[in-house]
Amino acid sequence: MTSRKRTPDQESTETATAVIEQPAAEPSPDKPSFAERVGQRQWVSPADPFGIAKDNLAGVRLFESKQDRQMAIKFGEGRPEDKPSQAVIDKMKEAGYRWNPVDRIWAHPVSADSAMTTRIEAERLYQEVRQMIRQEKGIETSQEIQF
Repeated sequence: MTSRKRTPDQESTETATAVIEQPAAEPSPDKPSFAERVGQRQWVSPADPFGIAKDNLAGVRLFESKQDRQMAIKFGEGRPEDKPSQAVIDKMKEAGYRWNPVDRIWAHPVSADSAMTTRIEAERLYQEVRQMIRQEKGIETSQEIQF
């Protein structure tokens, strides 16, 4: 076994290269330095209302608004020609949804004590009414597109 240790009488074939490091750029007085920006997160608020599900063929969308604390179902663009059948309207009213003419949506309030239940029931209602509309329009059943 040979040792790789060099002795003073052996010459080295290795060469060293010196590298000059550039000095760090001076931070400009009007911009904070990287060290100052570390840990400063800029929070981007999510869209409100945000979409939960939509069915383009049936023209139905399910939303939740955290700001207004409500679940919403919208048919088409909310125009009079997008109005669903009376059977769908009756189903919406039966579930506790009310027509909001300003926003052109069917809305249901979300209370803090029953928020999860309201969200689950809203998704079930959305599935029911989209299936009703698909049957009325003669569209085959398929999965809706998640947002």
